[in-house]
Amino acid sequence: MAWLFLVLAGVLEVVWATFMKLSVGFTKPLPSVITIVTMIASFVLLSMSMKSLPLGTAYTIWTGIGAIGAFLLGVVVLGEPAHAARITAAVLIVSGLVLMKLTS
Repeated sequence: MAWLFLVLAGVLEVVWATFMKLSVGFTKPLPSVITIVTMIASFVLLSMSMKSLPLGTAYTIWTGIGAIGAFLLGVVVLGEPAHAARITAAVLIVSGLVLMKLTS
């Protein structure tokens, strides 16, 4: 269950980061509320996963899911640039996540 909680926490991190951008500095009420609610849910799920997963593993996977998810969403949905260097960085993050999972 810890891994499921961790993956869900990572997905919610992507959601809150996206809605934080859409809130335009917390000036739009609905995106602001979605940001805060999903942020709290993400932290709760992260803390639940840390009951049995090591801190370093849980936090690294959580931030990695958030980073890669936000990168992909930014490129696909928001039209942000996908230069070779950014794609290489994303591949390196995913490689680190896989290595972290394999060693836990």
